[in-house]
Amino acid sequence: MGLTVNDISKIYHLDLVDLIEEAHRVHRVSFKHNEIQASSLVSIKTGGCSENCTYCSQSAHHQTSVERHSLLSQDEVVAAARRCKEEGSTRLCMGAAWSRVRDGDDFEHVLKLISAVQSEGLEVCCSLGMLSLSQAVRLKEAGLHYYNHNIDTSEDYYPKVVQTRSYQDRLETIGNVREAGLRLCTGGILGLGESDEDRIKLIYQLASFVPQPESVTINTLVPIPGTPLENSTPFDALDVVRVAATLRITNPKSMIRLSAGRLGMSSEAQFLCFYVGANSIFLGDKLLTSPNPSSQSDHSMLKRGGFKLSESSIS
Repeated sequence: MGLTVNDISKIYHLDLVDLIEEAHRVHRVSFKHNEIQASSLVSIKTGGCSENCTYCSQSAHHQTSVERHSLLSQDEVVAAARRCKEEGSTRLCMGAAWSRVRDGDDFEHVLKLISAVQSEGLEVCCSLGMLSLSQAVRLKEAGLHYYNHNIDTSEDYYPKVVQTRSYQDRLETIGNVREAGLRLCTGGILGLGESDEDRIKLIYQLASFVPQPESVTINTLVPIPGTPLENSTPFDALDVVRVAATLRITNPKSMIRLSAGRLGMSSEAQFLCFYVGANSIFLGDKLLTSPNPSSQSDHSMLKRGGFKLSESSIS
């Protein structure tokens, strides 16, 4: 029998020291405690998304400084793949500002990009919005390893964050990803104005997937001028530690990635997140359109903390 919301609440509300130590113990059962997997993220199509996600700089509903660009060429993506490999990443994630995948020339181009990136010796992940089962199957056949589709927050709080697509829409896409045999990358965003109860329910949903996601992302809000959340209160780094620790205990075999928002965290706060079980990051000074620490500073931080980058685990 799986964990209940009440079970997760008890874990989440443990004294922080006890929570940290338990999460570290669980982490060492399934992972090498000093290894961090690194990915890189490139926006292959930027801006103009029809969704109204309140946090997103790429939504057509918001007036932001993001410049729109159409799909990158294969040469541009291959060049990005080679750069990320040189920096130490084992996976390239390609994101497109689409509400959903549409059959046609653009989708055919993405399938070619997947094959091209895989030929560079990298794991391949895509985040393209909602997709059908037949599209998920074609992505798998093209060589895609992971599909990212975040659920953002709890089902209860979700309507305050997005109104143009439902929580069930997201779960349906995740179901299609799984049925097609793809590995799943999903997670949420902290700092949207949600309560602790919302965070607990988000963790409950992530723990309830069968099988559990191979990769779970922890994003913290990067307030973007022109979005409804531009004046949001800065997050507390210890809240991120608490969420990461609870995720590690409830998703013991998932890779847990610190994603957007790391630029606002000290090295010490990130070290605590790694200690409790976060074991993946994005390298590169930009995540789609959000700022990220430079690869040089990340390599320095990891070295000082006694961490090393892991090698690819997908053949």
